[in-house]
Amino acid sequence: MLHSSYYLQQLRDILYIAPVVLIAIMGHEFAHGWVSNRLGDPTPRMDGRLTLNPLKHLDPFGTLCLIFFKMGWAKPVRINTRYYKNRKSGIIMVSLAGPFMNFILAFLSLLLFGLLGKYGSAASSSVSVFLRSFYYSAVMNIGLGVFNLIPIPPLDGSNVLAELWPGVSAFYQRIRPYRTWILVILLASGALSRTLGTANTHILNSLWGIVNLLLNLNPYIPNTGISI
Repeated sequence: MLHSSYYLQQLRDILYIAPVVLIAIMGHEFAHGWVSNRLGDPTPRMDGRLTLNPLKHLDPFGTLCLIFFKMGWAKPVRINTRYYKNRKSGIIMVSLAGPFMNFILAFLSLLLFGLLGKYGSAASSSVSVFLRSFYYSAVMNIGLGVFNLIPIPPLDGSNVLAELWPGVSAFYQRIRPYRTWILVILLASGALSRTLGTANTHILNSLWGIVNLLLNLNPYIPNTGISI
């Protein structure tokens, strides 16, 4: 009975998580493509990546990691840096656009969470569903944003580090064939859990603090079963 209850809870969590994962991935990759396009590069648009269709942006391993480990990655957007007036700043801006979008989506999710918790009916089952969905959206977006700042290919942080410290590019070239397995092993082994978990919690609490100030909320919203 205990095992049945556990698996039902896991299934319910996945049903909440899957939609917000798709939105988080879509926002992340769309932001990369949009900024590159604004800098004069038509490649993302020609590749069909300037779309809100999340299926165009999914990476199978990265999506599964995001669902099960709350951290993961998406299919990288192809860019052509020859179109940038300033290659170095262009790459850095495009690379940071994805995580920045995730933090914006996390803040908006917490804002909606706060508004619904303050003005919604705590007795309503639909309100409870949306509260949990907004909470998971915040967690997933922060997890995706923070994880992608790690300086390991193909994550965005590696592109930023390569521009700031060109000497690391040779190392990245050597490990590139194994990049997916390196990330999966790091996640599955828990090697990154403590550091990233601390960063995720700090950002979540900071964003919630801003929402709390804006809406004059208590740190804990009664009758929702969710605290931040």
